[in-house]
Amino acid sequence: MRHIHIANAAGRNATVTYVGPPTEPKPRPGRPGHEIRFCRYLLSTPEGMHPAMQQAHGDDYAQALIDGDPEVDVEKVGREVNPVARVFLSSKGDVMHAVPTVIETITDPDGTERERREPKDQPSNITAELPVTWSGKTMKKRDAVRRFVFTRTVALRHSDGLTFDFLHAMATELAESGEVVIIGAGKGGKKPLVMQENGTPYRGFLEGRVDGERFALLMHLSNMELKRPAADSSSSSSKK
Repeated sequence: MRHIHIANAAGRNATVTYVGPPTEPKPRPGRPGHEIRFCRYLLSTPEGMHPAMQQAHGDDYAQALIDGDPEVDVEKVGREVNPVARVFLSSKGDVMHAVPTVIETITDPDGTERERREPKDQPSNITAELPVTWSGKTMKKRDAVRRFVFTRTVALRHSDGLTFDFLHAMATELAESGEVVIIGAGKGGKKPLVMQENGTPYRGFLEGRVDGERFALLMHLSNMELKRPAADSSSSSSKK
């Protein structure tokens, strides 16, 4: 079960679970009563690749392909490949026997490289000692969906009667106001939410829906804000 440590508007906190929306099973390819097995087949050997062919037959080896199919090793091409393992190749095509070091590149909005550094592990912060809290910033639902792109939505769930009352009260408060509240991690809810280790930082938006004793407390996650592009001063001046 996935857990989140969350506080309400009054600062009361509890650890509850959350789940994603139910998904329909994917369609299975094939005919009824017949199973399909996906296989990998060897397409070419190193001797049939462009650099080797170019070295053996010259830059223009089209006629050689027509006359004799030298790129096809009839003893190997078409064989089933199973199992497979991932290997890393250098820029020269040589097998690397050690995993390369990953470098994180930081760029400005215009694409200019600003910094290179080794990636740092970023722990999840939704089950930390400080709970996920209401930031105090609210907005109408219609404004939220026009300003932010929601990439994921999860539902907070209760595990007993106390957490039921806890979540139901939050959902009722938000449903009656018709607003969503921005939530975050850390003191004052100012930090983005990291749902899992080295996961994507998200802004959290809490929405409540209530139907009597039934309720849904939804946490919408976004890492993209929609902004109107700046007006082109040159085009506006030309219109004048």
